Amino acid sequence: MRRYTPTMIDAAEVQHLALLARLDLTAREQGAMLADLNKMLGYFEKLQELDTAGVPEMQRPISLSNVLRQDVPGPVFAQAQVLELAPESQDGFVRVPRTVEQ
Repeated sequence: MRRYTPTMIDAAEVQHLALLARLDLTAREQGAMLADLNKMLGYFEKLQELDTAGVPEMQRPISLSNVLRQDVPGPVFAQAQVLELAPESQDGFVRVPRTVEQ
């Protein structure tokens, strides 16, 4: 079984995570997140102390699987119909508002 050794993180890593997640955190929120993340990593360290010898590995703790409906093709709209229904279109495509600035 692979062992994970968690290491504590610092404020710079919290800032990097916030940037990746596009979160605008105040200094107070960053401090709280730093404490919470390090607390979680501390729990992982405690879990590493458990003796799991003889416990079989599993991918998921329950044996349920997804129940999916039958995949049945339905009616298909022509491109012209879709473009007619769209509030705005350009060059055969539906125009939508920009959602990401960068």
